[in-house]
Amino acid sequence: MVTRGSACVRRLGGGLRSQQVRFGRLLDNSKVTIERLIEGWSQQTGMAAVGRHVLAIQDTSEINFRTTSQRRRGLGEIGKGVGHGVLVHAMLALDADHGSCLGLVAGRIWTRPGRVTVAHAKRALEDKESERWVSTGMAAKTVLAEARMVTIIGDRESDFYAVWAMLPSPNFHLISRVMHDRCLSDGSSLYAAGERFAFAATKSVDVRARAPHGPARAAVLSLRFGTVALRRPKGPLQRHLPESVSLSLVEVIERNPANGAEPLHWRLLTTHDVADVAAAWQIIDWYKQRWNIEQLWRIMKLQGLRIEDSQLATAERLIKLTAIATKAAAVIFQLHQARDGDNPEPATVSFPDQEIAVLNALNTRVEGKTTLQKNPHPDHSLAWASWIIARLGGWDGYPSSRPPGPITYKHGLEHFRVILIGWSLKDLCMP
Repeated sequence: MVTRGSACVRRLGGGLRSQQVRFGRLLDNSKVTIERLIEGWSQQTGMAAVGRHVLAIQDTSEINFRTTSQRRRGLGEIGKGVGHGVLVHAMLALDADHGSCLGLVAGRIWTRPGRVTVAHAKRALEDKESERWVSTGMAAKTVLAEARMVTIIGDRESDFYAVWAMLPSPNFHLISRVMHDRCLSDGSSLYAAGERFAFAATKSVDVRARAPHGPARAAVLSLRFGTVALRRPKGPLQRHLPESVSLSLVEVIERNPANGAEPLHWRLLTTHDVADVAAAWQIIDWYKQRWNIEQLWRIMKLQGLRIEDSQLATAERLIKLTAIATKAAAVIFQLHQARDGDNPEPATVSFPDQEIAVLNALNTRVEGKTTLQKNPHPDHSLAWASWIIARLGGWDGYPSSRPPGPITYKHGLEHFRVILIGWSLKDLCMP
């Protein structure tokens, strides 16, 4: 799937009916379970994380497969009930020091069997979809056990009391954006506590253009921070949790936005100690890395594998195909991320040893005669491999040109796949 840059079974089978049937049988095989496929996500991640501080970013994405009222394919509702598909929850590991992608950690993929009639507050955690934020974090403790430190990062959906009460441990931290105001152990509210903190610093940041919020601009952010203690929610289903959890609140506000611009306002809770301004800005910088998992979803969907175009007939097959596509998207993301040469990872993060030899041979073919068209990256680094794949995908290689994007890598990997087939046949003796 990585080398062909597609999740289409016909393309994966090379247009051969026999290969399509074989792939279909793989997806139908009862021994090929979704649990084992997701377990395979982290096959290389744990080793890559040894001795590092890992940012473990988790998020959920909806995969909307086309259906009709006559052909639902066993898929449940997603979103607000206007579409049908599966939901993917994944955790992506990044090196905290330089942001390079180390791979996937854990996650969950499911389709909804129907609408839940029992109120959310009356269901135990294990009976709620939100349980995925806790179970994925628990799985990370096993996969990333050899990391020096782990910081789990989540968006507002991950901000609920059970996460704060159950996941933290020594060298295992959380950062999450606040979803709503909540009660503190002293009887006050979280938002009110933040307003009592004094502003400690300001910083100008570049804000990317995002419709419908307006064009790119520079925003001046004011920073304040302090310690808060969340009070356990009332109710019998919460009584097994500690009565309170002490956290750091870091808040940045754009107090004077440009005319017509929506002001930035982030409230972040974290288990990290935030003793000074530098530590507070560090929490902001780590949380900004959450954007990387949005890039993973982009590669899975319109800008890469186009998983939502799959015509497989059953939900079981689509769930397994989505698990494979998530892993493939992570590998493509690693290549895309390495394009600037700032990523120190070796090429073996994405390519097995036998393919490194093919990349060696290709490098001399795709390099130009001038210095500007030589591969500028260290041999056998991921950036070196990324440059070669981008050249195969049609990029001209000049530093002044626009950097290659996911579609360029998709085309480059397709070309590379064809070359690998030829390479495998080079030593055959013809009669």
